[in-house]
Amino acid sequence: MKLMIRKTPSGAFSAYAPKKDLEEPIVEREHEGLWGGWVKLKNGWVFALPDMPADTRLPITVTARKLGGEEE
Repeated sequence: MKLMIRKTPSGAFSAYAPKKDLEEPIVEREHEGLWGGWVKLKNGWVFALPDMPADTRLPITVTARKLGGEEE
């Protein structure tokens, strides 16, 4: 699923799924950095993000694999 990852003005990360027209804050992540592990959105969805350099500029659209969470 395509996800747009951005940093909000408050400094938190958020993910937007255009296919679902849904934007949710990222509330948990596997690694200190954002890339190469899983992230959990506020609505319970969990996604595996691709490996990317730590200094990747945001916002960026990536292909993420849904691992679990609420039903679509």
